Amino acid sequence: MKIAIGCDHGALDLKNTVVKHLQDKGYEVRDFGTYTKDSCDYPEFAAAAAKAVASGECEKGIVLCTTGIGVSISANKVDGIRCALLSDVWSAKMTRLHNDTNMMAIGAGVVGTNLALEIVDTWIGTEFSGEARHQRRIDKVMALEK
Repeated sequence: MKIAIGCDHGALDLKNTVVKHLQDKGYEVRDFGTYTKDSCDYPEFAAAAAKAVASGECEKGIVLCTTGIGVSISANKVDGIRCALLSDVWSAKMTRLHNDTNMMAIGAGVVGTNLALEIVDTWIGTEFSGEARHQRRIDKVMALEK
């Protein structure tokens, strides 16, 4: 699986930890930056990762900033993206089971490293349930983009 990832300066350390964690598990990671702790604008990096997912270049995407809020809003502006802001394992599981999210956001200032990695693993490891009621709701959400 190919995973897009992007962050701002506030989440660089956590992004680098997540990248290594995913690569150690055998995932291919496409890193859209940022690569330094210099102040930067999160929408650029979140949008680049989201566009890679929306185009099919990557199967899933992860975006990070200090709160996770800005990058999740930015990613969700890209047609075809369903990005969930996650800070607990149960939500990571449920957003894949019921919402078939293709991106997740996390706040580096909100969750610690160990919890973040557990959230990432749960989110990536959970498949969409495929239930008709959930697909119907997803279709209605995605129709809002039109």
